[in-house]
Amino acid sequence: MRRYLPVIILILVSLSTSAQQYVLSGLITGPKSEPVGFTSVYIRNSTYGTTANEEGRYQFKLSPGTYNVTYRFTGFTQQTESITITDHDEVHNVQLANEVFKFSAVSDKWKQNLDPGDTIMRMAIAKRRQHLEEVNSYSCSVYIKAVQRLLSSPKSLTSKAVTQALDLDSNGRGILYQSELLSAFNFERPNKIKEITIASREAGVNTAFNYSKGSDLQVNFYNDVFKINGLSTRGYISPLASDAFSYYDYRLVGSSVQNGLTIDKIEIIPKRAHGMYFQGNIYIVQGEWRIYSADLYLTNTMSSLNLVDTMRISQQYIPITDSVWMPAAVQFNFKGSVLGFKFGGYYEGIFNNYKINPKFPDGFFNGEILRIDTAANSKSSGYWDTHRLLPLTRLEKRDYEKKDSIAAYKKTDRYLDSLQHEKNGINYPGYLIFGYDASSRDERDSLHVFPFLQTFYYNTVEGFGINAKVRYTHIIDDWHSYSITPALRYGFSNKLFSANVHAEYLNDPFHNAKLYTDLGSDVLDLNNVGTRSLYFNTLSTLLYENNYVKYYRSKYGGFGYQRELWNGVLWTAGLNYASRTQLYNTAFGHIRDVKNKDYTSNNPLVPDSVPPTDRTFLFPKNQALTFSTSVTFTFDQQYITRPTGKFNLPSKYPTLTINYRKGINGVFGSDVNYDFASADISQNNLRIGLSGFSSFKLVGGDYFNRRRLYYMDFYHFLGNQGTTFDPTYIGSFHFLPFYQFSTGGAFFEAHYQHNFAGAILSKVPFVRKLKLEEVIGANFLTTKENPNYREFYVGVQRLIFRVDYGISYAGNKKYLQGFRIFYGIR
Repeated sequence: MRRYLPVIILILVSLSTSAQQYVLSGLITGPKSEPVGFTSVYIRNSTYGTTANEEGRYQFKLSPGTYNVTYRFTGFTQQTESITITDHDEVHNVQLANEVFKFSAVSDKWKQNLDPGDTIMRMAIAKRRQHLEEVNSYSCSVYIKAVQRLLSSPKSLTSKAVTQALDLDSNGRGILYQSELLSAFNFERPNKIKEITIASREAGVNTAFNYSKGSDLQVNFYNDVFKINGLSTRGYISPLASDAFSYYDYRLVGSSVQNGLTIDKIEIIPKRAHGMYFQGNIYIVQGEWRIYSADLYLTNTMSSLNLVDTMRISQQYIPITDSVWMPAAVQFNFKGSVLGFKFGGYYEGIFNNYKINPKFPDGFFNGEILRIDTAANSKSSGYWDTHRLLPLTRLEKRDYEKKDSIAAYKKTDRYLDSLQHEKNGINYPGYLIFGYDASSRDERDSLHVFPFLQTFYYNTVEGFGINAKVRYTHIIDDWHSYSITPALRYGFSNKLFSANVHAEYLNDPFHNAKLYTDLGSDVLDLNNVGTRSLYFNTLSTLLYENNYVKYYRSKYGGFGYQRELWNGVLWTAGLNYASRTQLYNTAFGHIRDVKNKDYTSNNPLVPDSVPPTDRTFLFPKNQALTFSTSVTFTFDQQYITRPTGKFNLPSKYPTLTINYRKGINGVFGSDVNYDFASADISQNNLRIGLSGFSSFKLVGGDYFNRRRLYYMDFYHFLGNQGTTFDPTYIGSFHFLPFYQFSTGGAFFEAHYQHNFAGAILSKVPFVRKLKLEEVIGANFLTTKENPNYREFYVGVQRLIFRVDYGISYAGNKKYLQGFRIFYGIR
C-alpha cells in the first residue's frame, strides 16, 4: 500500500482541485480580436493551470479568492491578470498583444561573434546538463487531448456513403478521431517512470500515430537527441545538443522583457538542406540560460518523416520554484496528405500539480511504466464535463454525441445480428492469401481457416497434397481462453494420411502463462528451425525443380507449460514423445523443365549428383522421449498493465536465453540418449547515435552427452537457398544451405545488421522520396565439421528488389556466393 501512497495523494489532490465549485472561463484573442488557440493559462506562483482550446476558450475551477492568472502563448506578450473568485462562476476575456522584440545594447561579448544568437546558445548549451539534471524526481497530473481531422478529400474518391460514414461536410472535411486522457505521472532520474491512467476516452478511428500516455509527450530539448515515436526510426538533433553547432546556425531575432525576465528569441537555422534537423524558434531566459519556450517544426522535405508532411512542436516552461522550471504545456501539431486526402490534427498535453523531488517508496519503480485503471474506459460524459481541461469546441461536442450514439446503436441486437452476417461472409481473394475468419456475435467464439495458399501444395515426397487446418478460439473471460487447432494432411503420391491437433490454454495473462499440448502425426521438415513454407517450396519445386525442403514422418504427443516467474524472467518446459520414420521421393513432376537440372534426393547429406530416386540410409525408425526447457532473461523489462493483462515492452538491453534439451533413453522404448545446452544473447534496434539502428544475435552450444541422437536431433541453422528471405529477421543466414551445416557437436554463430535509415542515401532525391534504408550485415558460423563460414551483405530495404553480395568460407575452401536478389517490400 505504501508504494502507491504518492500516487493516491496526487490523485486526491487533482480530484479535490477539479471538484471546486466555481469556474473561471473566457475567450483569449489577439490584437485583431482573432482567437488565440492553445494559450497556456496558469496561476502564477503555482503549478496549477490549463490551456485554451483551438478556438481560444479556456476554463478551470478555482476556490474563492484572488489569483494572479498568467496568459502566455508564443508570438504574444505574456499577460498577468488579477482575478477574484467570489461565490459564482467568473467569465474573464483577455486580449493579448503581439510580442515585440528589440535589440538591447550589445555588450563586448556579443561583438566577438558573427551573430549574438551564437553566444546566447553557447551559454544555454553550457548549462544544458545542469538544467537536465536539476530535478531528481517529480510527480504531476497529465491531461492529453488529441484530434485528427480530414481537411479535404478528392470528390472522385469520396462517395456519398463515405461522406455520411465519416460525417464530412460538402468540402470533404470532418473529425476522424478524438481522444482524451487523464493520468498521474511519476518520474525519477535517470529514466524511471510510472504512470497511472485514471480516465480515457476515444471516438472514431485513429489513422495516424497514437500518443496514449504522458510519457509519449515528455518533450525535453536538453537531451542531445530528441525522439518522436511514429515519425522516424531515427532521432532528431536538439538545438541544445552538446554538438549542436555542427548542425545549426543561430540568429538572434530580438529580446523582450516578460515578468521581469529578459527573453531572447533565437531562430534555428539548419546548416544542411537534408537531415534530422529542427527549424523554427527557441526562447532562452537570459542570465539563467534556460528554455523559456520552443516553437520548432520538422518537414518531410528535410527530415523524411513517416505519415505526415510537417510536425510542429510547441512547448511552454513555467517556474515551479526559484531554481526549477518544468513544462506546463506541450503540443504536437501535424499535417499530411495521402492520395489526395489532406489531414491534420494535434496532441495537446497539459502538466500541472507538480510535486518536486517526492520520496517514492522502495520498489515503486518496478518496471511497470503504465497501469490503466479498470474503470478508466467507462467514465461517463458527465465525468468528462467536470474533469476535462480543454473545453470542447462545438464540432468536437457534436462529434462525441454522434459517435456515442453510433456506439450505443452498435450494441443493439439488430446491429449485432446484421454485423454478424456481414463480417462472417467469405471473401474469396482474401481467403486465398489471408484465410477466412468468422466469430460469434459476442466475439467469444471465433474460427480461423488457414489460407488456401497454405492448404494445397506439392513436394517430391508427397506429390500434390492437402494440408487443411483450422483454429477455434473460445474466450472464457478477460483472463482465460483456449484455442484448438486440428489439421489434416494427405499426400496423393505416397498415400500418407496425417492428423494432428495443437491446443493452448491461457490462464494468467498477468504472468504470460499458458499450457499447451500436441498430439497426432505429421510430415515434418528435417530442419526444425524452418526452411521454406509449403507455398514457396511448391513454387520452387514446380517452376525451378528446386526441391529444397527435406521431410520425415513423425507420430507424436506432448505437452508444455510457460510462465513468467518474475518480471523479465520467462520459463518454458515441455515433454514430447515421437516415433520417427525416414521418407523418400515419390513424385517428380514439374511445370517447367529446367535444362541440366534435376531433383535431388530427400537425404540432405548426399551429393546433388545422386539421382532423386535415391533411398540412401539417413536414420533408422526410432522413438524419442525428449525433455526441453528454457529461461529467458529480459533485463530492465518494462511493461504496461491493462485490465486484461500484462504487456511487455521491448527492452533497451540485450535478452539472454538459456536452453537445455535431454533425450531420455529407455523410457517407453525411447532410443535417444543425449544432453544439449545452448545460450543466445540478442538485441534488436539498438540506436547508434544518428546513424540508425543495429541488431545482433550470438548463439553458442554443445552436446555434452551424445551417446545416441539422430539427424532431426541435431542443431540446425536458419539458412536460405532461394531468391527470397526475410531481411528484417536477425538470426538467419542469407546464403547458407538449409542442411549442410547442421551439427551434432559444438557450434557458435553470430549475426549483425545495421540499418542506416536513410542516413547515407537521403542525399539522393529518388531514394529520399521512397524513404529507403541502406542496410549492411554480416553472419558467421563455426562448427567442428565446418570451422569457417562467413557471409557479408549490403542492400536496400523497403524496395521491390534487394541485391546481396556474399563471400563464403567452408573449412579451407573459399568460394564466391555471388549476388542474390530479394523480391518484396518490407
